[in-house]
Parts: sequence; C-alpha cells; structure tokens
Amino acid sequence: MAEVNVEKLAGDIGTTVDKLLQQFSQAGITKQAGDNVTEAEKATLLDHLSKQHGGTGSEGPARMTLQRKSKSTLSVTGSTGKAKAVQVEVRKTRTYVKKSAVEQEQEQQRLAAEEKARLEEQQKAEQAAAELKAKQEAERKAKEDADRKAKEEAKRKADAERKAKQQQMTPEQSAKSEKDRIEAERLQKEAEEAALKKAEEEAKRQAEEARKLAEENSARWKKEEEERKKREETADHHLTTSTYAREAEDVADAREEQGSRRAKKKKKAPAKDKFTASKGKKGKLKAPASLQHGFQKPTADVKNEVRISETITVAELASRMAVKGAEVVKTMMKMGDMVTINQVIDQETAQLVAEEMGHKVIIVKENELEQTVLNDRHEDGKSEPRAPVVTVMGHVDHGKTSTLDYIRSAKVASGEAGGITQHIGAYHVETNGNMITFLDTPGHAAFTSMRARGAKATDIVILVVAADDGVMPQTKEAVQHARAAGVPLIIAVNKMDKEGADPDRVKNELAQLDVIPEEWGGDTQYVHISAKTGLGIDDLLEAVLMQSELLELNAPTEGMAAGVVIESRLDKGRGPVASILVQSGTLNQGDIVLCGLEYGRVRAMRDENGKEIKSAGPSIPVEILGLSGIPAAGDEATVVKDERKAREVALYRQGKFRDVKLARQQKAKLENMFTNMTEGDVSEVNVVLKADVQGSIEAISDSLTKLSTDEVKVKIVGSGVGGITETDATLAAASNAIVVGFNVRADASARKVIDSENLDLRYYSVIYSLIEEVKQAMSGMLAPEFKQEIIGLAEVRDVFKSPKIGAIAGCMVTEGTIKRSAPIRVLRDNVVIYEGELESLRRFKDDVADVRNGMECGIGVKNYNDVRVGDQIEVFETVEVQRTL
Repeated sequence: MAEVNVEKLAGDIGTTVDKLLQQFSQAGITKQAGDNVTEAEKATLLDHLSKQHGGTGSEGPARMTLQRKSKSTLSVTGSTGKAKAVQVEVRKTRTYVKKSAVEQEQEQQRLAAEEKARLEEQQKAEQAAAELKAKQEAERKAKEDADRKAKEEAKRKADAERKAKQQQMTPEQSAKSEKDRIEAERLQKEAEEAALKKAEEEAKRQAEEARKLAEENSARWKKEEEERKKREETADHHLTTSTYAREAEDVADAREEQGSRRAKKKKKAPAKDKFTASKGKKGKLKAPASLQHGFQKPTADVKNEVRISETITVAELASRMAVKGAEVVKTMMKMGDMVTINQVIDQETAQLVAEEMGHKVIIVKENELEQTVLNDRHEDGKSEPRAPVVTVMGHVDHGKTSTLDYIRSAKVASGEAGGITQHIGAYHVETNGNMITFLDTPGHAAFTSMRARGAKATDIVILVVAADDGVMPQTKEAVQHARAAGVPLIIAVNKMDKEGADPDRVKNELAQLDVIPEEWGGDTQYVHISAKTGLGIDDLLEAVLMQSELLELNAPTEGMAAGVVIESRLDKGRGPVASILVQSGTLNQGDIVLCGLEYGRVRAMRDENGKEIKSAGPSIPVEILGLSGIPAAGDEATVVKDERKAREVALYRQGKFRDVKLARQQKAKLENMFTNMTEGDVSEVNVVLKADVQGSIEAISDSLTKLSTDEVKVKIVGSGVGGITETDATLAAASNAIVVGFNVRADASARKVIDSENLDLRYYSVIYSLIEEVKQAMSGMLAPEFKQEIIGLAEVRDVFKSPKIGAIAGCMVTEGTIKRSAPIRVLRDNVVIYEGELESLRRFKDDVADVRNGMECGIGVKNYNDVRVGDQIEVFETVEVQRTL
C-alpha cells in the first residue's frame, strides 16, 4: 500500500494536523507536518490509541466469556397424585482468561523445572538399576567360584579316600566300588545340571522383574507427562457454571414430600445388585459393558455367493443375498416384473436379479434323492456287442416307411393316415444272422422335435433322399440333427426305378451340405435303392452292419435296465402304454421302472408285433404297461430297486415340474402385462387338443403356437392323450374353445355336452388339414384394414359469393366422379389445406347427387369459405380390405 503524509492522514481520519502530531509523539514517534507515514507507524499509533482508551491493542482481549442456555421439562408428582410438568432452565457461563507475558514466562520456567526434575529422577532410577544388576552379577560370579573350588576340593579328597580303600579291597569289591563311583558321579552331574538350570531360571526371573520395573517407571513417567499437559490445557480457562431453576411453591412442596418418601423407602430397601447400582438418571437399567454388542454397520455392500435352485421365492432370494425383500421387489420392478414377496420365480429370473444386484450366482439342482436312487443301480457282467439302433430320416414322401416296410416285409404305410407316418415306430429285424433295430421318424415339418428325439436315441442315421426330387428342407434338417447328435450318416438314394432318377444331382446337392461320398474322398456311404422293387436293400443293410462294426457298439446285458421312452399313449383298455428302447441291461417283467415324472411296476411287455415277452435286452424296443401315468417322449427310463423311493422321486419331480411351470407362466404373464395394457386386447383362438400319442400332441401344439401373430394368438387351453371326455368338453365350453381331435373321438357324454353347448368339434387324421383350418379361423379374427380410394377430382375455375352458403366454387371435374355424400379434401399447390364434406353440389340450378368427368358444377364446402381459383377438390371414400395371415 502507498505511503501518505501526515496532512493527508489527518484529513482522512477527520482530525487536525497538530493533534495527530501530538498523538504520534505520545506513541513514541517523532513526525513533522510534511513527513510520510508508513504502515508500521500507522499500526503502532493505532495500538497506542487502543490501549489509551482501555482496549487491549493488537494483543486481543485478555478475557472472554461464553454463555449457554438450555431448557428441559421434568414430570413431578404432586401431593394430589397428579403428574405436573415443570420447566427447568439451565444457564452455563464459561470464562476464558488470557495470561500475561510474565505469567507465561513463569509457567514455562515451572514446566522446564519439572521436566529437568523428571529427567534427573529417570537417570537416578536407571543408575540404581545398573548398580543393582552389577552387584547381582558380582555376587553370582563369587558364588560360582566358591562352589567350583569346594567341589574340586571334595573331589580330590574323595579320590584319595577311594584309592586308599582300593588298595585294601579284593577285585570283586574293587569292581563294585568302581561301579558305585560311576553312579555317584552321574548323580552329582545331574544335581549340578539341576542347580545350573535353577540358577538360569532365577536370572531370568530377576531380568523379568527389572523389565517390569522399567515398564512401570516408563508408564508412571508417561502418566505424569499426560497430567502435566492436561494441567496446561485446563489452566487456560476457568469454568463457572450456575444453574437456575424456578418452580411454583406447590411443586416445591410436592418434590420435598416425594423426596422424604424416597428416603424412607431407601432405609427399608435391601442392598441392590450390580445391575441396579448402575441405573441411569431416569431410573432405567443400564446394561453392563460385557452385554453390549460391538456390531458395526458395513461401510460397503456385502457381495455374497447366492445358490439358486430351479425355483425360489422372492423372500428366500432376498435372505440368501442378505438384503431386504423390498430391495429385491424394487429391483424386479425396475426390470419390468411386478412381484410380491412370497411369489415363486424361476431360476433364470432369479439369476438375472441376483447378478443385477452385484452378487455371484451358483446354479444348483436339488436332486439328491434322485442321485441316491439312481446310484443304487448296479450293472453286472461285462459289456457285449449289441445291435445298432438305426433311425430312418428324410423329407415327406421320399419313401422312408416304404423302405422300412420292405425290410420288415409288412405293409405299415397302408396303416398310416394319408400314407404319412404320424408317430415314431420302432422295429427290430434280423438279416444274415445279425439284428438291427429301426426307428421310423415322421417327415412332416411339424414333427421336428420328434425327429430330434429319434436322433438322440440312435447310433446310425439312414437319410432317404428321392432320386427324382433331390435335397428338400427336411433333408437339410435331418443332416443338422444327425450332426448335432454326432451320429454317422448313410445316404439311401431311393426311387431309382423311376425314369427321372438322377443320383448325381443328389450327391452334388448333399456335397454342398458337407456330406461327401466315399468315392469323392469323403466318409459317407451312398447306397442306391428302390423301396418298391427291393433294389439295393441288401446293400443298405450291409452298409449299416459295416458302420456298426466300426462304431464297436457294446452294452452290458446283465443287471438293471436303462433306456429311453420313444413314445407313449393312453390305451382305453390297458391304461398308460410306453414304448421304450432298452439301451443297457435287461428289462424284465415285474421290474420297477422310473420314467421321468411317472413310475410303476412292469405288468406286461410286448414287442412291436404285439407279442407278449418276459424280458428285453439292449437295443430291443418294447411296449410296457403298469406306469402311473403317461411319460413324455424322450424321458429316461430307469429300473430301480425300491418302489417307495421311486414314488418319492416321481412325486418330487412332479412338484418341481409344477413349480417351474407356474414360475414360467407367471413370468410370461408379467412380461405381457404392460404390452397388453398398451396394445389393447389381443384376439385369441382357444383350442382343446386331444391326440392318440404324446409325440403328436407336442408337434401339433408347437405348430399351432407358431401361427400366432401380434393380433391373433393360438392358446392351447387343454391337451392330453386319449379320447375326448366330458371334462374336455366342459373346459372348452368354459373357455370358449374349439375341440380338436387328432386320431381320437369323443365319447357319448362328451358329445352330449358338445351338442348342448353348441361347441365346435373337429376330427383330423392328417396334420396338414388341421393347421390349414386353424389358420383360416385366425384370419377371420384379424382386425379389418381400411384403405382410402380417390374417386374424383375437380378444379376450381371461378368463385362466387352466396349470401346463404358463402363461397361457391365453380369447378370442372377432371377425374372420376364427384359424389355429394363422400368426404372431400381441398388442395392448394398439391398440399391438403382442409378436410371436410360437401354442403351442396349443383349443376346449373339443380341439386344433384354426383357429377361425372368432363362436366361443370358448383360446389359449396361446409364450414370453409377460403376457396380460391386454381384449388383442387379431391373426393375419396374409405374401403375395407380383408386381411389374411
């Protein structure tokens, strides 16, 4: 900051120059009227003036007082027994006094003297400890020397005495004396070692005592140092506290009376225990320190490993993640799922939620019971060669069943509806002394899942391709299924007896799918056959046997059987019937079988021709009776020892299946909830489906579900194996569904309900017709589509004003027809500027209904008068267009 002279400073602070010079002189600064004044001189003058007027100058106040006031309410019982509230005001005053320079110097001298005395005392203690240690060491050495000398003297005397005695002894006495001497030396040595050990322990004890003494001195000095620092801190201020409480006179009397009563009670009361003695101000028990928990809230979220089974409730999931259930519900709401705390969710949803909340998920299967039952199985005997299981695949009408039919020498194809195989047939045949088991899979696209199951149970796939038709979509599917299952392919080029047969075309098309013939350097056998004439059938069987030898197919023939369910159905007279392909062991009549969700004892077994058999080995297909229900095609069939455990496993699986199904249904409902809210109602075709076998139901359900669109959906409200019953008809009536029977019929009671409720009942034996008719029914439920068609266009040539109507446009019809009843648009420069309707249409002075192309007319537009010359008036109508799927 720039310096100023005395005159300017006097003007700035509003005083005379003489007075300012006098104040400078009193402050010990000599100044003249024109001299400059520095910042330091200003500060000195200001400090002098502050002290002159009773202030402290730049040193600050020597004394500072802080006041605090608090109010509280006490509840006091008066003489009448009623509680009264008494306001108590507590005022606290704290005064801090600053020491003067003299006092501070004295305090520092006192502290320095204390520190010096402490150090001198510490040095004296250390010196005394060192002297004590030296004295003890000297005493120990002197004692050791005296002991050593005494021992040497005693040993010398003993040796002299021993030699004198030996001269007087016989040899036997001498040997005995030598032995006693050695024993005495050993005892003496042990005594010396014990004494030495005792001396070491005594030295250790003394060292430990010295260490403890040093620690005690150090702790005492440290405590004195802390007390000294505390005295320094507390000496800086003095605390004065005054408590002021005003009470009404009757309240004071009441408290006095209450106090006297308490005094009497105290005299009578027995001694209190330690818990009562530690009561607080309000008389509440205070827990001892040993009972107070020391839990601290984690500073960060704890990430756990969460084990999730196939189904789990929201509450259980929250417990395993160690979070509140509300947090899980909130997270699922953010993900679009509306759930409750007790709702069961499926494994996939629970995994997503847990990972969203940052936890590690471990997927577990709760199948300990199943493992226990299945581990009880044992397979005896060594593995022996078994027959190959061959699946015949191919496109529709390429001759799969006819090929197998020729091999079996039985007309199976004639028994199939429309010549199309509807469900899996399993047969075993013998050729040239060797046995082969064949699985015939349907070729229609709807039965993809059945064909995939056939590939899982098979060893070799025969792919039948028509020589005149080539590779078709289902041929490609069959190649994909065989590759996915890791099964070798044998290509049977069929219909070689036809004139248009072209086997090279088949090879070229399959080569594009990486199915390379052996003659081209590949590993796939190609056999030319004719299912009609039998051409090449023997070569095909030879190729199958050669491939099976390369695969070295073996299976144990003894022991408990295991296999796979090929097909299942409900027979009216026999109950649930399951077709099983035995894969290992031997299946006997009377065995207890566990099939997926069902179990039972084998009451009867039949082969594919309906002949009763007692046992079946590996690669043999059989039909078994006696299961508790209809197993799903593709389920594993396992023989177990204990029927009770088999029932437990089946019931457990059924419960799990039900839980998983409910969880998935709930998930689907929740996922569709918001969609349905926004899109409005979606039309549904409800179907009750009954079929003869389980595989057909799966395939038809899959095909119908795939027909669903965003507007019309197919919903299978009920399905099952067997005839149409009264229950099915009642369900269809309640859900407004159509009843579809595939190779089954309705019984009398069901027909009665169907007639009374006017239900739509349809029978089918070929799947093509079923899908086509459901598709037509869905097309009728589609919302109609509306389209606008322009039917006429008029150009405004002139505009007239009418007092009644307003602007009248004189127009020339340039396209189509102008109709009075149709809506119109007014266009200006090909831009729509108004949409409405006509108020009047005249030709000359007559009102007309329409005006054709090339004629003039007058047009009045309703509620619109801004018609100009050159505008165009467009007339259109809305047409409904029928939609199809």
